[in-house]
Amino acid sequence: MTHIIDDNIAAALDREGWAVLPRLLSGAQCDATAALYAQNMGFRSHVHMARHGFGRGEYRYFAYPLPPLVAGLRSALYPELARIANRWHERMGMAVRFPGDHAEFLARCHEAGQRRPTPLLLQYGAGDYNCLHQDLYGEHVFPLQVAVLLSAPGEDYTGGEFVLTEQRPRMQSRAAVVPLAKGDAVLFAVNVRPVRGSRGDYRVAMRHGVSEIRSGRRHTLGVIFHDAA
Repeated sequence: MTHIIDDNIAAALDREGWAVLPRLLSGAQCDATAALYAQNMGFRSHVHMARHGFGRGEYRYFAYPLPPLVAGLRSALYPELARIANRWHERMGMAVRFPGDHAEFLARCHEAGQRRPTPLLLQYGAGDYNCLHQDLYGEHVFPLQVAVLLSAPGEDYTGGEFVLTEQRPRMQSRAAVVPLAKGDAVLFAVNVRPVRGSRGDYRVAMRHGVSEIRSGRRHTLGVIFHDAA
């Protein structure tokens, strides 16, 4: 999993605030990960979205220790993303910088009381959806995250598009629908990202969600790099 984040992906992140990582997981890896959802072991909490006004559907946060595949994705992707994150923060005039090693960044989170793991599995059925939101969880926020589609569009489910919106200052929101196949991942901004303007860089706020599932069942793996308070 070396050098997944090439120049084209980095350029797409700078241009749009998101990029697709094609075939990040194999079909077998997707099926095995989705199958974890039905197990009662290995999770720290189970959330029904409708109870909290988040949408409809449900998700489970993994407990530590994370499954090897999930932990491996976190540790392998982070170093390359940290370089982009530091460049973004510099462009936006934000003082925080991120270490090159994920364990060192997690130690920073844990020292601040953010000790609960945030990688999660999401499950949607017909009529379910996820409202536009940001996964922040505390003071320490890594500015990029990954969502891996574990189900096959058109076969396992219909509808359920991954949606991103951005709000630029003094402008109306812009939406993007991200095309994904089973095993593809979308890499995207958690909160704000820099955009080059005529007077230099400015900040754009982003949110993400999932449109309504029309039929079938959809599973997603979310990989967030900061932990929760």
